[in-house]
Amino acid sequence: MSGDILETFPALNALVAFTHAFTLRQPEVPVDADKAIALERLRPSFEDAIAGLGYTSEELVTGEQVHGNRVAVVEEPVRDGFPLAGVDGVVSDRSDLLLGVYVADCCAVYLVDPERHAFGLLHAGKRGTELGIVPGAIETMIRRFGSRPGELRVQLSPCIRPPDYEVDFAAEIRRQCEDAGVPAGQVYDEGVSTAQDPGRYYSYRMEKGKTGRMLALLGRRPESE
Repeated sequence: MSGDILETFPALNALVAFTHAFTLRQPEVPVDADKAIALERLRPSFEDAIAGLGYTSEELVTGEQVHGNRVAVVEEPVRDGFPLAGVDGVVSDRSDLLLGVYVADCCAVYLVDPERHAFGLLHAGKRGTELGIVPGAIETMIRRFGSRPGELRVQLSPCIRPPDYEVDFAAEIRRQCEDAGVPAGQVYDEGVSTAQDPGRYYSYRMEKGKTGRMLALLGRRPESE
């Protein structure tokens, strides 16, 4: 399923207690600029995507995204709108917030526990994958929400892949999920490379750092409580 500003993933669409989206390139928005300027120019399309999921921008929770492996657990409402410092992933079980991750070649990793209604969203590129952000987040969900790896669903977003990048960190993420106990059939990856479809996605490497960002979004529907 796709639209003018976003796409969704079939595996996550099947989980009716959750809602999600992945925004696309907005060709009419000039993004040949530094990240902060590009994000500001794209803000209206991000706000449209957020509203389309039934949330407001004040309910969006993001991390600072420093290419690390820190994962924050959010168990109370967050209303200040500022990214969580030093964090590349967020997990929660609240229905009154929306998780967000910005990417442009790195992978947005969606984690969903349909049994305990916990969920997470991670920013994982080469460095974060090497540091184990994905297995770390799975362990956090086990510890804080009682999640069982065999019940998790994991969705990988479009990201850069060989031959346009020297490391296949998407393949490593899949391996790490399986090593953590997630069945291979519950790790979903369409194999789409951001570098191979510049009309649809932003690519930091192909556009030499002057580009926009896709916004990955994941939330839990209030009626699932």
